[in-house]
Amino acid sequence: MIKNNKLLSMSEVIEYLKKTENSGTDIAKFIKKFAKLTPKEAKELRKKIEELDLMKVREEHIVKIIDLMPENPEDLNKIFVGVGLDENETKKILETIKEFK
Repeated sequence: MIKNNKLLSMSEVIEYLKKTENSGTDIAKFIKKFAKLTPKEAKELRKKIEELDLMKVREEHIVKIIDLMPENPEDLNKIFVGVGLDENETKKILETIKEFK
């Protein structure tokens, strides 16, 4: 049964799995190999990106930013397929990401 339909980053999935009976599963161990932030850091980064209040940035973009942690404009623009970020928007997002590295 689906209780909630919210997009989660890999770090947030780990936290979700801890709350369920699946905390020791192979899925959680596998995800931990790729997650770049702790669940707490992922939530903070999500909040800061949302606070930037950029019209072009949707929830699915935020999740990918958290999962991939792009370091330059080229990598960031790969997340925004079909959406063109201007230089100012790109700079704001990358500066926010740098706070969590």
